[in-house]
Amino acid sequence: MKNFILKIVALCMLFGFTATFAEEMTPVNAVESTHKEETYQTKPFAEMMSGFITSTGINAFINPSPNEMNSKGQPMSNFHKGVGRIIMIFVTFLLFWLAIAKGFEPLLLLPIAFGGLLANIPIAGIAGEHGFLGVIYHMGLSNEMFPIVIFMGVGAMTDFGPLLSNPKTALLGGAAQFGIFGTLVGAVILSQMGFVDFTLQQASAISIIGGADGPTSIFIATKLAPELLGAIAVASYSYMAMVPIIQPPIMKALTTDAERRIRMTTLRHVSRLEKLIFPITVLTLSILILPESTPLIGAFMFGNFLKESGVVERLNDTLQNSLINITTIFLGLGVGSKLAADQFLVPDTMFIMILGIIAFGIGSAAGVLMAKFLNLFPGNKINPLIGSAGVSAVPMAARVSNKVGMEYDRSNMLLMHAMGPNVAGVIGSAVAAGVLISLFQ
Repeated sequence: MKNFILKIVALCMLFGFTATFAEEMTPVNAVESTHKEETYQTKPFAEMMSGFITSTGINAFINPSPNEMNSKGQPMSNFHKGVGRIIMIFVTFLLFWLAIAKGFEPLLLLPIAFGGLLANIPIAGIAGEHGFLGVIYHMGLSNEMFPIVIFMGVGAMTDFGPLLSNPKTALLGGAAQFGIFGTLVGAVILSQMGFVDFTLQQASAISIIGGADGPTSIFIATKLAPELLGAIAVASYSYMAMVPIIQPPIMKALTTDAERRIRMTTLRHVSRLEKLIFPITVLTLSILILPESTPLIGAFMFGNFLKESGVVERLNDTLQNSLINITTIFLGLGVGSKLAADQFLVPDTMFIMILGIIAFGIGSAAGVLMAKFLNLFPGNKINPLIGSAGVSAVPMAARVSNKVGMEYDRSNMLLMHAMGPNVAGVIGSAVAAGVLISLFQ
């Protein structure tokens, strides 16, 4: 018992000595590091309420701060800080209405519109370099990551069967790219005449909007005109979403009632081997002839090859669903961040929007006219309505072709036929981007 008590006393003395030694060895600055001087000065209640009112968004709209900067750290005009933001907020509400009430590509429009709404909130700086929209933009838009991932997902959802069963529909997809090169020439002419001040690189990046391909537009803008990336992305995705509004009047104006009722023959069966060989063949040709296009075409063909292989269903499912959905959310918010008033309500963006819709209109019309031209030769007739699907807005443009056709004949299903030029348009826009990059980079 005596030994046990002596052991307890010795143990207590040991703990006491250790604690005393540790306290003596603690640096003075470590003890003082948790101390913070009080900086807040007590204010009268009236002054506190005045400060709160000054920090509200209402006050920021009515009496904008003269020191407020945009997302690039540049001073903003009073118009962009006040009325301009209000205008853009109403624009985002219009996009909400088009997406929800009219069903115009809600997967694109809702994230873009909500990103635009957040970007126009004063004071918060959500679209700034350290705001979460700014982080998203630099994470995947400015470095081309999101467009390439989107192309993988689109490739996994694409069936080349309609194109392979009727190869001449590829000509419709090729003709639709005329809008890209036609607008390039037009932009250069306008620059020479002094109406705009775009370089060849900027005109090339703007013209790609005619392909109605958002990822490709972002890709080429990053390469040739990064300063216009936001405006080009917004214009391209806006027109992609408004395909159901823009294309039908063009299609109807260029076709007769009899042409719209043309029934196309049943597509032949395409073997699995053909579908496996095709993506490898296209990628090989791209590597040999136009390497600049291979980032987009390579991603597109990779996704399609996984799908057609039939042995990696988990990867195929991920590309078609979760991965492309997550990327679409981020891409939409990132594009929407460029709907800030100081970036959208400027002359350059207005000219880009105008040139973009001209390019898109020319591309749609060229596809229809190419189909009419092919019908002059012997063989199975092509319904010219599917020519407008030559732009690469997949599968929106093909659905519009089918919808317009069914207005004149409820039993005339054109969707699968329209997918041929639609898929060819995706490849065509990527090739056109590669050509422009190789010429002007």
